Order: sequence, then C-alpha cells, then structure tokens
Amino acid sequence: MRAHPVPTLLVSTKLRPSHAPSPLVATMNERRRRIKPLLATPPPPNPNPNLKNSTVPSIPTRRSLPLGDGAAPAPAHGGAWEPLPLPRSELSLPLTLPTGQTFRWRRTSPGLFTGVVGPHLVSLSHLPDDPRGGVAFLLHGGGGGAAASAAARAAVADYLNVGVSLAELWRGFAAADPRFAELAETLGGGARVLRQDPVECLFQFLCSSNNNIGRIEKMVGVLSSFGNYLGSVGGFDFHEFPSIDRLSLVSESELRETGFGYRAKYIVGTAKALLAKPGGGAEWLSSLRRLDLDEVIDALCTLPGVGPKVAACVALFSLDQHHAIPVDTHVWQIATRYFIPELAGKSLTPKLCSRVADAFVTKFGKYAGWAQNVLFIGELSSQKVILSSANNTADKKESTKRKRGGNNIVVAAALCGE
Repeated sequence: MRAHPVPTLLVSTKLRPSHAPSPLVATMNERRRRIKPLLATPPPPNPNPNLKNSTVPSIPTRRSLPLGDGAAPAPAHGGAWEPLPLPRSELSLPLTLPTGQTFRWRRTSPGLFTGVVGPHLVSLSHLPDDPRGGVAFLLHGGGGGAAASAAARAAVADYLNVGVSLAELWRGFAAADPRFAELAETLGGGARVLRQDPVECLFQFLCSSNNNIGRIEKMVGVLSSFGNYLGSVGGFDFHEFPSIDRLSLVSESELRETGFGYRAKYIVGTAKALLAKPGGGAEWLSSLRRLDLDEVIDALCTLPGVGPKVAACVALFSLDQHHAIPVDTHVWQIATRYFIPELAGKSLTPKLCSRVADAFVTKFGKYAGWAQNVLFIGELSSQKVILSSANNTADKKESTKRKRGGNNIVVAAALCGE
C-alpha cells in the first residue's frame, strides 16, 4: 500500500458580512480560530514541557511494548491511575486505537493515548510493571469523585468491548487460517474491535471517503470542536462529540471552508436526515443494534453519503454486528490472496463484494469482522514498525520513519461504494 503525503486542510480567510453574527455562529467562529493551527500543521508529539518529565511510578519506561517506550505523564487535572482487568493479550493500545476504526485518540506522551469516551476525557497506558502487560486508565477532570470514576470505568469497559474474550476468539481464528496464525504469533494478541457510540462512529466514517488517516483525524477534530470542551492534555484540546442537534446547525459552507470538500454536504445532509428519524437520530441508530446485519446495512444506506462500505464500518465498530466485513482495496487483496485466489485480477463488483464478505464469514464465523480487522492491520504499512517492535526488532530509523509518516495511511477507496 502506498502512503501519500497528508494534504493540508485549508481554512478560508474570507471575511463574513459586516452584520453581527449570531451567538452560535460566533461560537463556531471562535472554535474555528482555535483549531486553525491544528489544521495547518500537526502539533508536536509532546509540546508541554511540564508533562515531559513528570512520571507516574507505576508506569515507567518499557521498550518491549509497541509504541510504549516512555513514561506516562502525571494527570493534568488530578485523579489517579486505575487498572483495568485486561492483559496485553486482550488489549494492545497501539493495535486498537490508531488503526483506522476511530480517529479521535491522540498520543499525548510516549506510550500514552488520550481520548474521549462519551462525556469522559481519559488516558490509557500499558502497565510495564505488570508481567501481563495490563492497562490502566486515568480520568481527567474527575471532580465527581468515586461516582464519576465508576461511570468513566463503565463507559471505557463498554467502549473496549470487554465482554468479548479476545484470546478465545484468536485461538479459533488461528486454527482456521494459517495467515491469521502467523499474525497472531507476531502480534501476541490485543487487537480489539471497539464498541463506539453510533453517532460518533457514523460521522467519523463520513469523513473517511477516499481519505487518509491524518486528514480524517483533522476533519473529525473540526466536528468534535462543536461539542463541549473537556480539557487539554499534552497540547491537544479534547471535546465531547457534539449531538446531532448541534451538528444540524453547522452549514455546508462552514465545513467546506475548513477543508471537507464534497463530504460537507454528506455531514449536513445526514445530520438533518437523522433528526427526522422516529425518536431522534441517536435513538434510531442505537435501535439498529437489535436488527440483522442486512437490515442494518439497508437502513444506514438511506443516509446521505453512506454506501455499503461505510455502513459496514459503522455496523462493525458501533452496532454489535461482529460479522460485518467492510470491503475496500486492502480487504479485496487479502481475500484474493488467501481465501478466493480464483478471483485475483478480476474487477470488484457489488456482487463480488458480497462474495468476499461471505468468504470471511465462512472462514471465521460470527466474529469474522474481528478476524478481518487483524488481517487488515497486517496490511497497513504504518503497522510494520508495530509488528517489528512486537518482536523487539525495530531500529531507530524505523521508529523515526513512523513518527514522521505514521499518519499517512491511506483509507482506500471503497470499491463497493462508500
């Protein structure tokens, strides 16, 4: 897969009419002003010198963890690190958070991932002192005491899909497929499928059409900035993802000014379409978790800009459709290389997309989407360092290349339609 340079999102300098803007527009203008530097140039990995040398004793340096060769910073707003009951074999942060199923997590320090789960601003890090490579989480701004911490813990557990035993799944997948067995040996486990909020997941993947991860992250950052501000960690600002009501007030022209291009009309159109759904868009999306996969795909495809591939991503990463298979160029190559080689060289059609999905389900069963996610990770050039690091073979040149170009991951065009 080729990695292309990340296009810079351009922010228009065109002045608004001289009449005073509405309070909402004024708020949006202020947020656009604050995010303009983010759109122009990515911030440095750890620009806050106060965080750089501040450590948590239980999370020291550990080079054997992929991307985790640094100490975690002290919490920015109080709070304490709390362990989660997930060993490294059940959750690898580098193999779960930055691999294309969500675009809202940031590396706020070496080995430290910070993001938003519902209304909670949290950081996650592996525990090097734990021989099993477990994970701890930190709630930022946890002024609510034990109740707030418990709510955040429950939200994070749900987000991480902790009810699914990854080790058990991987044993079955490895027995079914030699390529998966090879990756399982290299990775050592831990690549989970997330259970995201459906609204957040849908709008993220509307930004993904023919795009790369670095640019998608910037677009999703723009959308997120319309939500409630939660705080800043490691030089990054974090917001609760906005409600559909709030997104419906954003104009297509405002999104185009911040670089969304043709995707702007899909964002605006989908927000308005969701508002018209029975019970409201959020409730309607959540109700899709109770339907069969075909019904879910059909329902999502009624929304502007949503085709079979985006629908399958939303179904897999937020709607409990564990056997959904998003088919793009990577997945097509995997399928023709390992499962249906007789189709190699053919042009992919909607009918063949269905055949690809069926091949994965036949091979891996009702959690085929989880297996496909691992095989997809194995194809990403950005993950080669992670694969090498898992075996302690990555050298400094590879690490430098990852740091400079790790976001140039192309989210392939969906050959079956977005």
